[in-house]
Amino acid sequence: MLLYPSAIDLSSTTLRYVAEVLRTHHRTIGSRWRKLRADQQALLVLVFLRNGDTYARLAAGFGIGVATVYRYIRETTRLLAARAPSLTAALWRLAWTFTNFAILDGTVIRTDRIAANRPFYSGKHRYHGINLQGLTDPDGTLIWISKGIPAGLVNDTSAARAHHIPDLAERAKILLLADRGYHQTAENVITPYKSWHGELTQPYRDANTAHARIRCQGERGFATLKNWHVLDRVRCCPHQVSTLAQAILTLQHETR
Repeated sequence: MLLYPSAIDLSSTTLRYVAEVLRTHHRTIGSRWRKLRADQQALLVLVFLRNGDTYARLAAGFGIGVATVYRYIRETTRLLAARAPSLTAALWRLAWTFTNFAILDGTVIRTDRIAANRPFYSGKHRYHGINLQGLTDPDGTLIWISKGIPAGLVNDTSAARAHHIPDLAERAKILLLADRGYHQTAENVITPYKSWHGELTQPYRDANTAHARIRCQGERGFATLKNWHVLDRVRCCPHQVSTLAQAILTLQHETR
């Protein structure tokens, strides 16, 4: 096997943050010795998240076993995901900044096919995956990511209701802008006008244009999430997608 030097496009601030999270955890549980130091374990996890490298490649590159790579990644991503903001915290943070709306959007993260594949198959996207819902602030910053639901069981409307997004947003006096996939989800979810009989008149078309200009920031939020290539196609257990996405959200919030 050949080895070669490589790089990832992340700052040293990100590495230091993850390493400190690990050191604190190691002191808490009384872990005295590891095959990799905290900074090395942090680098391993960042390579995994940013580049999507396989466990086997990471094991060879860091000189440890595949099982150790799995344990280190699982440990670190869980610690990071636990620090991700909750939906209530994200909405009330918006309310405290006098922002009266957020952008609601969803995405399906592709996964490998598994034995119990039917609930995970999305007929719309034509592949197996996990549905994630997200909220973006008016500036295009992703502020919250939901737990994942098998893509074959829900569409965006039912997923938003399952996570109680409209109800909690209404309590915080936050309006939600969303695409046509969320039509008639709730009164505080604003979607573009639909043309039921013929073309829309000019005022309705103008309203849809203004809506799209604001809502496009939500696409930007998910685009930054998918810069982490582990989410291109998740090869581990589909139920780990939520943990990976929330760990990435924590890194984006804490190190920007």
